[in-house]
Amino acid sequence: MLKRTEGIVLKTIPFGEADLIVTFLTYDFGLIKAFAKSPRKIKSRFGSSLEPLTYSKISFWGKEDANLPRLTQSDIILPFKSIRERLDCFLKASEIIELTVNMLPEHEANKKIFTLLLDILKTMEKDCGALLTAILYKVKFLDLAGYAPRLDGCARCGKSGFSFYVSHGAILCENCATGMDSHVKLSQGSIRLYESLRRWDNSLAGRIKPSGNLFAELSGMINDHIRYTLSKPLKSEAFYNLTK
Repeated sequence: MLKRTEGIVLKTIPFGEADLIVTFLTYDFGLIKAFAKSPRKIKSRFGSSLEPLTYSKISFWGKEDANLPRLTQSDIILPFKSIRERLDCFLKASEIIELTVNMLPEHEANKKIFTLLLDILKTMEKDCGALLTAILYKVKFLDLAGYAPRLDGCARCGKSGFSFYVSHGAILCENCATGMDSHVKLSQGSIRLYESLRRWDNSLAGRIKPSGNLFAELSGMINDHIRYTLSKPLKSEAFYNLTK
């Protein structure tokens, strides 16, 4: 069965001498892997369309239950070449790509996450230095994927609080947290920023500039939450920190 959709290349794995296994986030089918025949053998537009981050119209062929359908066509819509050409920008993009690949189940469409990723890549291409691009993606992605931390009051009783317990993925008040393990103290400002990021339009990522301390506090909490949820750190996050 031939299927058509739009997809963003998340990663590629060489297969044999000239073939590729390509992971896409697609609009209609969610996260998929497809087999691409000989894109590494010749310099062609087909091969160029399989560069990481490229947004294309794609067609793939396979039985309904096929784990690895064959990619038959890929026509570039947006190459996002400038992101790949800047190391700092590509590392930032790699972090959100790794998060997406690790947390999303395959073959489950989530059009809001697809639109979110596309919007964030467009923002990065216009302004790679925009401070909030990666963290806005993480906050919104976690929300849309069902892994969002809860910061709008104690997860047990609903009272206000500022102590985030990573093992619970939530804020707990002093009474409910008696005897609990270590926590991260959050300011009211970082909690407000988090709730704002969840509601804001994706296009605002390049316009808002929080203070360095506020950004570091919220970013650290989100990264701790992701690390605990995945039971491992993001490899790209560690590499990105080494290059700062």
